[in-house]
Amino acid sequence: MKITYTGRKVTLKPSFTQKAEEELRKLEKFFSDDAQAQVTVTVEKDRQTVEITVRDKGVSIRAERVHPRMEDALDDAVDLLTRRIVKNRKRLNTKISRPAYTEPYAEPAEEEDYNVIREKRFSVKPSSVDEAILEMNLLGHSFFMFRDAETDEVNVVYRRNDGTYGLLIPER
Repeated sequence: MKITYTGRKVTLKPSFTQKAEEELRKLEKFFSDDAQAQVTVTVEKDRQTVEITVRDKGVSIRAERVHPRMEDALDDAVDLLTRRIVKNRKRLNTKISRPAYTEPYAEPAEEEDYNVIREKRFSVKPSSVDEAILEMNLLGHSFFMFRDAETDEVNVVYRRNDGTYGLLIPER
């Protein structure tokens, strides 16, 4: 697994990167040799955030934790990542990886009254509803946009407050 480190408002010490490599080495059994991990540490006053994103064969798994000490945040983020992998291990093993959709995502036109503070671009890959829910859960998000493999339309799955899932399908 290739690991990349980013420090925001902090220079990462070699002892931290060594500890992160030891922790992430425990997860290598779940991924191929081509897996890539991104560890991002952000320091703000008395809170330190560690975000870990692992990408392998079109699947992204993400965990983020905040603590006063970055080592504690790292431990909690790796634990959360491990729980997500173990919880979804059977689905991950049976999941068929598909190449990402190559057309760029087009942002909707902005209204003048709204203040957009962040813009994110990503490819929308074809998948089934079950695969989209799996990826949403692995990322720790409450919604996920995907292209339906059968209809080729862009849909959104989301987690409802009662723990069930919803699906948004555009009308023609």
